[in-house]
Amino acid sequence: MKKILITGGAGFIGSHVVRLFVNQYPKYRIINLDKLTYAGNLENLRDVDQKPNYRFIKGDIAESGFINTLFAEEQFDGVIHLAAESHVDRSLENPNEFVITNIVGTVNLLHAASKAWQSNPEKRFYHISTDEVYGSIHGGGLFTESTHIDPQSPYSASKASSDHFVSAFGNSYKLPVLISRCSNNYGPNHFPEKLIPLMINNIIEEKPLPVYGKGENIRDWLYVIDHARAIDVIFHKGKTGEVYNIGGNNEWKNIDLVNFLCKVMDEKLGREEGASSKLITFVKDRPGHDLRYAIDSSKLQSQLGWSPSVTFEEGLNKTVDWYLSNKDWLSHVTSGSYRDYYSNMYANR
Repeated sequence: MKKILITGGAGFIGSHVVRLFVNQYPKYRIINLDKLTYAGNLENLRDVDQKPNYRFIKGDIAESGFINTLFAEEQFDGVIHLAAESHVDRSLENPNEFVITNIVGTVNLLHAASKAWQSNPEKRFYHISTDEVYGSIHGGGLFTESTHIDPQSPYSASKASSDHFVSAFGNSYKLPVLISRCSNNYGPNHFPEKLIPLMINNIIEEKPLPVYGKGENIRDWLYVIDHARAIDVIFHKGKTGEVYNIGGNNEWKNIDLVNFLCKVMDEKLGREEGASSKLITFVKDRPGHDLRYAIDSSKLQSQLGWSPSVTFEEGLNKTVDWYLSNKDWLSHVTSGSYRDYYSNMYANR
């Protein structure tokens, strides 16, 4: 039986990874460590909360003493590290939080693992990063694993720094490490501050749909469950020391995506075609807003056999249907009341 620590497992991507591992590997012991910030929501994991191979621990990766004790007591066989502050706009307002969680927290985990594992090659420390560390593509082309790191926001700078620390611990301490960098995710349980869930929530409530600049920024979109599948494959089959890009081969201009989403929502809500598009409001562009991200995931596909399984149209329809069927979840996360409730429930667990 392997004991796997998944950090940030109550968040958007993390909850899908936890669910997959708990259900797919009943002989694994899955430990979900999450601080339960505004984006960490244990409602995301109600369906696995009582499974015998699952345990939740509330804690902060930035607290080195706590992390050292946890590793000494639990004797983990592997770490899948997703815990991070991840919203670019918030990083512009308060970059220090991103330094503390994304850099200091990652180093605390690396240091604890290196001491506990003593260069054991049977262990595995897997760090989940982002394509934003590459910066912006000017013109054509795709990000490959050898693309120069060129972060343009405090968020991406903090993730780039944590990537470098992961590689450095692999080199200096012979820690068995892996890194993956993924394009934009979408799907169920996504906190409504990012583009797609924000637009869905605002369309439901008939609020303005804020689009930065002229909406010409381009992103590659991947359904979150396909990302969780990729993480599973990389964790089990990836080569130690390697970096793997994960992408959806699915580029959209922001304005085109929002218009398409408006069309889907109008159909599902029984509104007149074009009703939601009238809510689009162009706002001042974000400082340092990267123009285009696009991922080349051919290494992952050719070496490990993974590929996206859900088309964007299919995934977006599934996503919209989930939000329309889970309006109580939306109400809870936008009100913030759930955080106090769940934090108290799990304070001593």
